[in-house]
Amino acid sequence: MRALRVSQALIRSFSSTAQHLFQNRVAEKQKLFQENNDLPVHLKGGTADSLLYRLTMVLTLGGTAYSLYCLGWASFPHKK
Repeated sequence: MRALRVSQALIRSFSSTAQHLFQNRVAEKQKLFQENNDLPVHLKGGTADSLLYRLTMVLTLGGTAYSLYCLGWASFPHKK
């Protein structure tokens, strides 16, 4: 009986909805991504997408260069 009360209390606390804080903008995003403006899909989001893309490329190229440097450093004998 006690478990039933606890589960009802949990259901009640999780099922009560708060006011919607955000508007549904799915239709706007669909129009943005479906228009034909010769941009790749990963850049259609605007400036934020462009910055994230560039940051990702810089980190990827930097990590690749660093890993190649470490491989080169480890492949040669060191002075003892």
